[in-house]
This record gives sequence, C-alpha cells and structure tokens, in this order.
Amino acid sequence: MARNPATVGVTIDQESRTLTLAGEAPGATFVDIADSRGVSYALGVRVAYIAGTIAPYVSIQLTGDPASADYVRKRVMAAVIQAAQLRPNAQVVLSRSDVAIPGDLSQDDTLDLDVPVLIQGDAYFDANGTTHVHVANIAAPRISPRSLMVSDYPERLTENGVLFTSVLQHDAPSRFLYFHYNPPGQPDRRIVLRASNHSAEPAIVQFIAGLGGPSPNEMEAGHDATKRFLVHVVQNEGRLITVGAHQSFNILAQDLPAGQILSELLQLRVLSGGSIHLALFAQNASDDPNAPLAQTDLLTSTVRHARGIYDIPEFHYATQWDLTGPYLTLPIGQIPLPNTLKGEALAGDYGVLEAFVVNVQNPLPTPQSIAIYENPRGGHATGTYIIDGVLVQSHQVPPFSRYKVRQYVVPSKGFVRITIVTMPEGGSSYPLDLIFAPDDGSVAPGAPGSPIY
Repeated sequence: MARNPATVGVTIDQESRTLTLAGEAPGATFVDIADSRGVSYALGVRVAYIAGTIAPYVSIQLTGDPASADYVRKRVMAAVIQAAQLRPNAQVVLSRSDVAIPGDLSQDDTLDLDVPVLIQGDAYFDANGTTHVHVANIAAPRISPRSLMVSDYPERLTENGVLFTSVLQHDAPSRFLYFHYNPPGQPDRRIVLRASNHSAEPAIVQFIAGLGGPSPNEMEAGHDATKRFLVHVVQNEGRLITVGAHQSFNILAQDLPAGQILSELLQLRVLSGGSIHLALFAQNASDDPNAPLAQTDLLTSTVRHARGIYDIPEFHYATQWDLTGPYLTLPIGQIPLPNTLKGEALAGDYGVLEAFVVNVQNPLPTPQSIAIYENPRGGHATGTYIIDGVLVQSHQVPPFSRYKVRQYVVPSKGFVRITIVTMPEGGSSYPLDLIFAPDDGSVAPGAPGSPIY
C-alpha cells in the first residue's frame, strides 16, 4: 500500500501478480510491498509532470544575401525554443553544437534538419525529443526605409504602459530605434513590440533586428544593438512573419530586469497586405505578453527625450580627398533632425545610417601611408564601422581623443576607394568625426593600446 495515497494510487491484481501505480499529485512517497512469506520491500515512487512538450515541426522563413550560417543557427535555436511548451520554471536546454548548419544559406535555398531538444525543471521529469526544422531563405529586395521611428521617452521606466505607436504603411518601410531603462527598485519588466493587422487579409512583414542588452551598461547596450543591426543590414538578414487578418503578432518580447537597459534597432516593411499598427509597451515580466493592452495612452515623464518619427533615416555621401590637401573630416551625428510629430528633435542622429564613399587620390610619385582616425566631439563614445566590408569596432574612448580605425597605403599617382557604413550608437555621446589624414605613426588599429578591434 502507498504511505501517502494522495500522491500515488495502488491497484493489485493477485491473479496476474501485477502492481499498477497511478499518479495522483506531484510528490514522493513509498509503496510497501509484502507477500505471504513475509518478504517485504519499500518501493520509492516519485510523481511529477513532464517538464514540457517539444514541438515536432517548425518552419522558418528568413532573408539573407546570403544568410550566414551563424544567423541561420540563431534563428533555428530561437524558433525551437519558442515552439516548445514549458511548465512553469522549466527551461529548454539547447546548445549551438546541437544545431549543425552546413554553411551559409543562399537566396531561394532551403534547409531541413533535426534538432535534439531537452526540457528540464527541478520539479519535473525531463522531456527529450527532436524538432524537425524547415528553413527557407526567401529572396527579398533590400529595405530602403522612408522614415526613422524613435522611442526613447520616457527613457527611465517607472510604470507600465504604451511607449510608442505608429502605422507601418505598405509603401513606406521604416527603421525603428528604442532605448529604455528599468531602474533599480522597479519590478522586472518586459518590452513587447506588437504588430496588429486590422484588415480582412493577412499581411506579410519583413524585418531586420539588432538587439543590445539587457545590460547595466548603456554604452554596451547601444553598441551591441548597432553592431548586430549593421551586420544584418549589410547581409539583408531578416525574418518574414505573417500576421493574420484581424490578428496580432508579437514581433519581439524582451525581458528587462530592474537595473538594466535595453536597446533595439529594427528595419520593417509590409511585403504584402494592408497597413500594420505597431505598439511598443512595457509590462511586468510575470504578465502574459499576448494579453490585450489595458490602456492605449502613451506614458509620459518630466525628463524629455526623443519620441517621434523623423524623415531622414539615412545619409549618403560621396567625395574625394587629395592627400596633399587639407585633412578630410566626415562628421557623424551632427545634424539634429526635426520631429514630424509633436516632440523632441533627434540630436546626435541616433538610429540614422551614414554611408560614405571616399576616393583618396595620391598625385605624388611615391606611395603614401594614410589613416582614418575617430575623434569624438560630444563625450565618451563607442563606435561600429563597416569599412570596405570589414566590421571594425571601437571600445569606449574619451571626448576629443584620436585613434586610428583603419590604415592604407595609396599607390603613387593612384587612388584608393574607401566605403564606410556607420551609425551613432545609443548610450554614447555623439557627434563624432572621422578624419582622413597622413599616418602619424601612432598605435595601429588592434595593437596593444588601441581601442579598435
């Protein structure tokens, strides 16, 4: 018999000499077994739920020209974890080595793989299984945004509610930057970006995303978001989601613990269907991210920061520099953008992509060594640059410092064509100058003593 019948029920069939146990409630107990000879045994029994249910199949649509193996792996892992159904406090155990991606995935190619999944929790039995994942890289043109949406107000969260709303029109792609801080002493929160389709037909949305944080360091959060976003934009690496007619879909739902900062950069467009209504809101981490919004009024604060829509999401420059002339200075983040809504101007051009093409000419009869230097003008700053297709990053540097980010040798009577893509980073103090000048012999990029890596 069971010592605790509330935990396990016991049925004995003397004829077949079988013992059947039925779990009644989670817990542990013993079942005492004895025969007519007086031989007895105490059988330990534990009753628990399975930690969760593993999805048998997941299908992913993404973009990329091509989609790198690392990006495909991240998307596969995220999809498998999201598709699993977990008991409270259970978690999916999934490592990068469990997801074998053979290489970059070209446009119009597909990939099928089986991913081993383990779900664990202290109070549960483990769930082991496999999710079959089908990945399709859909050929989609690059997104050319018409506007920049910014949510940085209230930057410091002291209550839950709506942070930003806008409509994503079919013919008007947009970039979206948000930057929010959950102070110490506040409840752990979650930031959710919800897409709602109010039309009678489904809509397909393409988006590219770069997440920074959560982190206690605002410069780290802004730098990570910018770095990831620029890398994905250059490769056109993004996702395709379908928002059903009169339905909503959470594009992102990100935890924001107390004392942490979250920064995100996205590029979005509607590929087919009607307009999509976007709502960014803060809620407690314990709340259901799919619950309807209790109220739609925007949160406010006494400390003003940028929140609005700005008409210039990108600057493109083409110029040339004769290295025998004055130094060439490329200003980054120096033009405050007016807000098309009622609100603050966007000082520092945060979220604005700035692209440069520079032809460096050498009229001299001998090769000349030159360098590109970064020179922060507003305060401490980090930097992310894609120079000639190479990712170049800068740790935090003080204002008015000068460090090399790239070196070149320009051939005699020749030229070098240099391309640069960058963006002012949230949490840093912009503006910043990039200066083209002769090599001054200072520490090389990436060498000991250099902040460049």
